[in-house]
Amino acid sequence: MSLRDNPLGELKVPLTWTAGIVFLVVLIASGAILLSDRRESFETDAYGRTRTMSDKALEPVGNVLSTPGRWTGAGVEAVRGYFFAVSENRRLKAELKEMRQWRDVAIALRDNNERYRALLGLRTDPPIPMVAARIVTDSRGPFANSRLANAGREKGVKPGNPVMSENGLVGRVIGVTDGVSRVLLLTDVASRTPVLIDRTNARAILTGDGGPNPRLEYLRGQDPVRNGDRVLTSGDGGVFPRGLPVGVVVKGLDGRWRVALAADKAPVDYVRILLFEDFTQLANHAELDRMSVPPPTPGASTLPPPEPVAPAASATAGQAAPAQAPAPRTVTPAAPAPKAAAAPPTAGTRP
Repeated sequence: MSLRDNPLGELKVPLTWTAGIVFLVVLIASGAILLSDRRESFETDAYGRTRTMSDKALEPVGNVLSTPGRWTGAGVEAVRGYFFAVSENRRLKAELKEMRQWRDVAIALRDNNERYRALLGLRTDPPIPMVAARIVTDSRGPFANSRLANAGREKGVKPGNPVMSENGLVGRVIGVTDGVSRVLLLTDVASRTPVLIDRTNARAILTGDGGPNPRLEYLRGQDPVRNGDRVLTSGDGGVFPRGLPVGVVVKGLDGRWRVALAADKAPVDYVRILLFEDFTQLANHAELDRMSVPPPTPGASTLPPPEPVAPAASATAGQAAPAQAPAPRTVTPAAPAPKAAAAPPTAGTRP
């Protein structure tokens, strides 16, 4: 059926009714807008009801009228994004490259902060004064392993002071000058460190041979060490304080017991030098001076003093006196004297 044969095609809306309806709708909308825009008498009930009704009537109309605008804006943004995708991609790539550089910087700073915290949290029992330093030069060779730290005589560093990183013992100071100290590592061929096995308390000497894992020598006892045992400083000889972490025991390719150093877990860039000289500085001298010796307990048995031996003294005195010829004596008979009245023999007289 064509449009001409449509029964509704002859239906015509009177122009007067159409204009009246449009005028009425516009009049109602205008009145609602005017009422909603008033600023006086906000508190009256009549205005409150009128504004409520106008808001309900305008909400769907405003939503319908704003929908084409929203669709148009979204379409424009889509077309703009499509045509400008290449330039946006280049901008994002440049920004990503810059952010990757900042990411690397942030990771490095985070690692340094963690190492600083671990190094500053290093404590010994009993407490030992420490000095923080940074490794400035690495001297390596087939047999020599030593490093320079930027802390010297002005900070109280002396030869023999132990050097530790945040993970464990590094070595000891062998030379000091103003602003610089030389650290002999545990792997140097001249390094000898008294250590003990934490599990068995067995003593040994950690000997460097130029390699990454020094040897354990002079072990004593039945089965003194096993693979994985912790190694600590023993404090023998007073060179190092007791209990500093050194590493763990491993079996070398040559069949000898060696130590994987704990300081090798991270690069040795920052160290702390222990101002340790001997065990006397670990004692609290003020507290020891305040202590008093308790008096002896009443009724306790005491040993009597030894009595002098007269014959021995006489013999000694007789030997010390010079020998003289006996003088002639005249023997006369006399009454015998009682034994109680007899005088004891004196030195230098003969019976």
